[in-house]
Amino acid sequence: MATPLSADRLLAALRDEGLTVHEHDGWRTHERDAATGKQFGPVYGVLIHHTAGHNDREICYKGRSDLPGPLCHSWLGKTAGVWMISAGRANHAGLVDADVLAALRAESALPHDDQANADGNDCLYGIEIENLGDGHDPYPADQYRQAVLWATALCRAHGWSERSVAGHKEVQPGKVDPSFDMDIFRADVRKQLATRPGKPATPQPTPSAPRVDLSQLVAAAKADPSARQGHVTYRAGVNLVEAALVAEGLLAKTYAGDGSFGSTTRTAYARWQRSPAGGGYTGKAADGIPGRASLQRLGARHGFTVVA
Repeated sequence: MATPLSADRLLAALRDEGLTVHEHDGWRTHERDAATGKQFGPVYGVLIHHTAGHNDREICYKGRSDLPGPLCHSWLGKTAGVWMISAGRANHAGLVDADVLAALRAESALPHDDQANADGNDCLYGIEIENLGDGHDPYPADQYRQAVLWATALCRAHGWSERSVAGHKEVQPGKVDPSFDMDIFRADVRKQLATRPGKPATPQPTPSAPRVDLSQLVAAAKADPSARQGHVTYRAGVNLVEAALVAEGLLAKTYAGDGSFGSTTRTAYARWQRSPAGGGYTGKAADGIPGRASLQRLGARHGFTVVA
């Protein structure tokens, strides 16, 4: 827990870490504190997002019709670099799991995010990384490197470890951003923290594809359909698979994003197994319980890798 950095200290911390930082006009006083009557801070950690769009810096600054800006503290473009959007309260996190916030504060392992019962805008810095988030839109290596430096700078400034870093998908049920592996991202932050400020870690960090653990996904496919409503076995992997099934036209979007591999998802996955793209399986081989080959085929089309 810490007092938020002032605009000057925030800018200095990022530049000291080796980042070239651009300043959006008005960013120093652009915040939601006055409008909400809630003060930003104390802060517990940093949150990583992708924008799910392109050329969206001004959206992150001004906001949308349904959500006023600022929508982050920094925006990171594919080629435009880091831009300062706000130094105060920003509409980026929304309602998050209070247990996850407590873990970030304690720098302990993150628990399963199964609630949305605390306001993350109160206590988390946020960066929006320009990317479609569909598993196909690549993160340029330099963009990813800058994201690592951004998170490292804030952790270093507050004396935090990489365990104060989370992805939006790890704190709020139903979110899938960012579309890279957060365990690898945190490991890259840890390596950067071990260097002097401004000195790049070696080797340079590179973006990774999100991972789906086959054994955990199979466990979810077997347990979730008969469990109580809302039961979740493996949220992160199921969300990735459900998003892929939606993109394939096999699952209605309304059934995706809750992290539960329920009977509807299992039926959709069986359709994938029977499809030519999924392997053309029949009988028990198309029962909706993922196998390695069909899951690898789905991951190859939708940007995730299969492990275990």
